[in-house]
Amino acid sequence: MEKKYPLPPFNEETAKQKIQMAEDAWNSQDPQKVSMAYTIDSEWRNRSQFVNGREEIRSFLSEKWKKEKSYKLKKEYWSHTDNRIAVRFEYEYQNEAGDWFRAYGNENWEFNENGLMQKRYASINDLPILESERKL
Repeated sequence: MEKKYPLPPFNEETAKQKIQMAEDAWNSQDPQKVSMAYTIDSEWRNRSQFVNGREEIRSFLSEKWKKEKSYKLKKEYWSHTDNRIAVRFEYEYQNEAGDWFRAYGNENWEFNENGLMQKRYASINDLPILESERKL
């Protein structure tokens, strides 16, 4: 049985550990590595797109990082309960045309008893920025 520590129920310290682990994984831009934090049948809503399962997650992330160059993400703790964590995030990227963007959003995460994320709901807004306005 796969386990991804720390396991729920979370306290503030373990919730923040889980968030940092997610930030580090996403900043690696390695779809395989990122996908292993999710259940085999994980459910996502990412903007208006629905993604289901690790295979779709890997495919989604591969396409994402082909289009979003110089990707850099920062996640922040918002709140938690026993097996749920809410985060605020921002990330910056450059599109294929060389234009810069900052994306802001919130995510709600739900974990199974083995510490794998079974649900991820992301609301995201993109803002065009100048390269000189980058913060990350």
